[in-house]
Amino acid sequence: MMREIFLLRHGKADRPEGLADFERPLKKRGRQDSKWIGRWLHERQVLPDLVLSSPALRTLQTVEIVCKQLAIDSEAIVLNPDIYEAEATTLLSILKNCPDTARKVLLVGHNPGLEELLLKLTDCSEPLPDDASRLSTAAMVQLVFKGSWDQLAEGGAKWVTLIRPDRK
Repeated sequence: MMREIFLLRHGKADRPEGLADFERPLKKRGRQDSKWIGRWLHERQVLPDLVLSSPALRTLQTVEIVCKQLAIDSEAIVLNPDIYEAEATTLLSILKNCPDTARKVLLVGHNPGLEELLLKLTDCSEPLPDDASRLSTAAMVQLVFKGSWDQLAEGGAKWVTLIRPDRK
């Protein structure tokens, strides 16, 4: 069975003085970009079977905005504290433990872990964007692989597309 992974980095966050990193909220641009990503998924009728997210405020706000565009109830979002500040090996382990009933998984998290996971799962032969970051804020990459989640391994996924909000 073909599976799809959507790795989404949280939207642009604010850095208020004295606020812990975990509590950083989205900026206006982060909210707009998250809505754009949600609309992109909706227009292509991409409906994740499972939505996994870091519980950090900026990530939670991102995923809630995206899910609102997809008419996914926020209670369906699985918050996993292990995603926050996770390394690629941890994120891979989280994906490997997805239920077999899930064909499409949206994982919302942070860099550098998400980009490390992208490099680990693919040969990443795609050209870098002009800013030399594959996963800038609110960027999402779509990957596919064949098999069950527990079979997901390094180099086992294929890069499909990189989606970045259109800021024109």
